[in-house]
Amino acid sequence: MAACVAVIAKENYPLFIKTIPTENELKFYYTVHTSLDVVEEKISSVGKNANDLRELYLGLLYPTEDYKVYGYVTNTRVKFVVVVDSSNASLRDNEIRTMFKKLHNAYVDMLCNPFYKPGDNITSRAFENIVVGMLQGD
Repeated sequence: MAACVAVIAKENYPLFIKTIPTENELKFYYTVHTSLDVVEEKISSVGKNANDLRELYLGLLYPTEDYKVYGYVTNTRVKFVVVVDSSNASLRDNEIRTMFKKLHNAYVDMLCNPFYKPGDNITSRAFENIVVGMLQGD
């Protein structure tokens, strides 16, 4: 279903990036990096009430020839970026929202680990298994 899943810290550095196996994984890193400007623009356009929201689904950030990039921001300003293959026209907005909810729940579960220091790279196997399942279409 997804081609790339990324978790970006509040300060815009990557905490976790996982892609489908491909020869050009750098393309996904570039796509995620360029999407951060669109995420910041969408967050700032919401206005002052954005701090009151518990979560913020940003929807489609931008399409490319091959992929569509979707965004989601938590109340702590951690950003989730999911890159989906454009040829998969059967994906609906509700399915993308469900994917982000699943990712957010996995992130919260990972944060509950007392040995994880917020802001460090995500090395949780349970979190990675959830992401791999998203990449494989589970």
